[in-house]
Amino acid sequence: MLNKLVSKDLVIGLPTIKYNDDKVYDACAKRKQTRISFKPKKYVSTSRPLELLRVDLCGPMKITSRGEKRCVLVVVDDSSRFTWTLFLASKDESFKKLVVFLKKTKKRVGHSLISLKFDHGKEFENSSFIDYCNEHGIDYNFSTPRTPQ
Repeated sequence: MLNKLVSKDLVIGLPTIKYNDDKVYDACAKRKQTRISFKPKKYVSTSRPLELLRVDLCGPMKITSRGEKRCVLVVVDDSSRFTWTLFLASKDESFKKLVVFLKKTKKRVGHSLISLKFDHGKEFENSSFIDYCNEHGIDYNFSTPRTPQ
């Protein structure tokens, strides 16, 4: 390919040398590198509901819902993959809505919550959230940025 560009003088400033077709150039190799996908898990790492909940906050959206809500709090149970969506008017409501949700869900399911996992969205990285988790014996951790898997 490079030899064709040189022979027809299509690229200004490209040196007029014979390029080896068998050689892999650094820029070409880096461009062709792809990320290997994660292997699917063949088992569920949690044994019961509410052992681990994964929480993410999306928004604000450009278009509001019928109830004038612009943000969505998504909660996924790791054991059953059951998903809840809580609609919020703003991100400021996220902590209060999550606390109410956790109390109701604990009562409905009959199990206590053990662990929560968040991304580093800063919504739950505050002292009131940490105090709530410590008071109720809930473990929490934050996933590595840009790794949704």
